[in-house]
Amino acid sequence: MPGDALIPIDPSVELNLERIIMDLGGSDDVVIREIQDDGTLIIAAAVVYIDGLSDTVAINTYIFDVLNMMIRDVPNEPHRDKRDTETLAKELLTGLGCIQTVADMPTLYENLLSGEAIILFNGQNHAYRADIRQWKGRDVTESTNQTSVRGPRESFTETLRTNTALIRRKIKDPRLWLETISIGRITKTDVTIMYLNGIAKPSVIDLVRSKLRAIDIDSILDSGYIEELIEDNKFSLFPTIYNSELPDTTAAQLLEGKVAILVDGTPNILLVPTQLVTFFQSAEDYYQRAYYASLLRLLRFSTVFISLLLPSIYIAITTFHRDMLPASLLIGLAAQREGVPLPAFVEALVMEVTFEILREAGLRMPRAIGQAVSVVGTLVIGQAAVEAGIVSAAMVIVVSVTAISTFTLPAYSMSIPVRLLRFVFMGAAASFGLFGIAMGMFVLLLHLCALRSFGEPFMSPLSPYRKADLEDTLLRLPRWLTFKHPETSLNEGSDRIRKP
Repeated sequence: MPGDALIPIDPSVELNLERIIMDLGGSDDVVIREIQDDGTLIIAAAVVYIDGLSDTVAINTYIFDVLNMMIRDVPNEPHRDKRDTETLAKELLTGLGCIQTVADMPTLYENLLSGEAIILFNGQNHAYRADIRQWKGRDVTESTNQTSVRGPRESFTETLRTNTALIRRKIKDPRLWLETISIGRITKTDVTIMYLNGIAKPSVIDLVRSKLRAIDIDSILDSGYIEELIEDNKFSLFPTIYNSELPDTTAAQLLEGKVAILVDGTPNILLVPTQLVTFFQSAEDYYQRAYYASLLRLLRFSTVFISLLLPSIYIAITTFHRDMLPASLLIGLAAQREGVPLPAFVEALVMEVTFEILREAGLRMPRAIGQAVSVVGTLVIGQAAVEAGIVSAAMVIVVSVTAISTFTLPAYSMSIPVRLLRFVFMGAAASFGLFGIAMGMFVLLLHLCALRSFGEPFMSPLSPYRKADLEDTLLRLPRWLTFKHPETSLNEGSDRIRKP
């Protein structure tokens, strides 16, 4: 297999081309263009590239035609030798300005399969690679997962250089540094680390770099592969790495000292370190007035508790603590549950599982009918279940409010652990009532306080308490009252300038 050993490049172009054809299985998309010397009919040079990954116009205009002219045409100057390949290479380097030397075959294959053009000269034990990658990709469009009423509409694409350009467009500072490494023994996926030098903590940068370089896996097809391999707490339900499709969100977090991890082939950018409060913040919070943004943020914190605890509270009260309800409400609930054969826990479990099935079905169905099927299916099944006496009308209301509350979270990755823990709290409520819910919340808070995201506390600035960072946590203060960047991920040696 190509790339298993450091095989040097042979001075003979013909031998190199035979090896390339053999190692790549004579694939149809591997294009080889040869240039023969008119005097000896020996292949003096060759250009190899992958059709669909390289810019064929640039190859024809700036590489092949120039090589053809320099090798085949007899020069007018008597002191110039047309077979001086080193001179030809230097002249070509001057014309393109983006060529580097390749000394071995594994590196040649990696560059070739990344979309670069390979230039081989007869008599030289090295080749040249021209970075003229160009392939058809998705245009920059509006994000379908992280939407907002006000703010930029652009989102990341599957092309790495497009994504880095979108961030560079927002942060025009020379301190924005990029480092790219190749991960995956087979896929050789480009993974780029992006950070603001002097603002991000060097310890975090070094930790990200070391974790990425320690990855030993065959393939990286999405940033989710990276996220699962480098997270600190691999057994926790909660994500300790934030992902985003929005360039403005990524730029804002880079300015706060975060490190971005961009993976070629995916529009989801990873940001580390992160905190729990980040998952409740939306980019739109910073484009609206502070009072309205703070109200919406408080609403999100409230709805996550509703989504997590409302079914379990209903189960606990109707099962163990009926005396907590007013007499009129208790009589109404008792009348509704009179013909229901199932306990409250089983009733809630059936409804929650049914809704999760409908949610997943609506997500996987074609877009034209997926939403209609999920909405109509929920209404029809809920109405039929109440009329059949399987569940009570109150339980349908509880499950519906719980499901709607889940969609208020801006980050989809945070809604997943909330949905899973909902079933745990339902079981605790069915077993121990409100005492079980209280113990579950206590254990959950202990777990959250113990989590770390690349060495930084996950519950910061609430635990440990950092007064300066509370300017943009539960509430967003007006900009004229916001003076400093957050201390959590900011380099201690950097200037803590006022936020823009």
